[in-house]
Amino acid sequence: MLRTSLCLLAVILYLIVFIPMLGILWLIGRKYPRFSDIVSLRMVQGIFKIILFLAGTRLTVIGRENIPEHEAVLFICNHNSIFDTVINYSLFPDVTGIVAKIEMARVPLLSIWMRRLHCLFLDRANLRQGVATINEATENVKEGISMCIFPEGTFSQGESEPDMLPFHEGSFNVARRSGCKIIPIAITGSADIFEKNYPRVKRKHVTVEYGEAIIPDELGKEERKRLGAYTRERIYEMLLKRRESFTDDERIAG
Repeated sequence: MLRTSLCLLAVILYLIVFIPMLGILWLIGRKYPRFSDIVSLRMVQGIFKIILFLAGTRLTVIGRENIPEHEAVLFICNHNSIFDTVINYSLFPDVTGIVAKIEMARVPLLSIWMRRLHCLFLDRANLRQGVATINEATENVKEGISMCIFPEGTFSQGESEPDMLPFHEGSFNVARRSGCKIIPIAITGSADIFEKNYPRVKRKHVTVEYGEAIIPDELGKEERKRLGAYTRERIYEMLLKRRESFTDDERIAG
């Protein structure tokens, strides 16, 4: 339980100690929004890297060169753990907002930091609000802010990462309407950190693989129509490949 307690304590201390920074960043953002966004990102990345260190998480990152520079993209990732967000944010090269569940908007202080990073909150039970959130995510991309979506909508409950839930096709309207590239992300091993050992945080090895960019306009008509399923297949292939090479010995060694 020590790792669990340390990770939780790190989050609480960060949210409390850096309350004054929220006001400072807001003031800076009125004149220098880009600078304020970058500082916010680096601060959050700092605490998330500390959390990964305290959790004993070792990351192997593959395909980082597939992320285009100076270009907003739509990151699409499989979802098995609360640590998926921590891992992704620790690696994002530029300002990126995540589309999160509406429940996260009710968490004091954390929701404020999420909004500072252009995160959006999706209520899947409210169709009109859901459409508005996807439209806002599209506008963010058009303005140069990357977005990250977990299109399964919730944690996958499968025994292994390839057992993904179906992807919600509506999430991919961000790419369809903005014309941005889709960067598929396959995370292997994140559920082993916490969810499979609840309530303990365990020292584990996690692999993050960025696939080649998917450009919707270069796909055939049927592939564009089922863009979510097409992207899911790409992530599935990466997960299957990683799963075959991700042995129990490597997990223990991690």
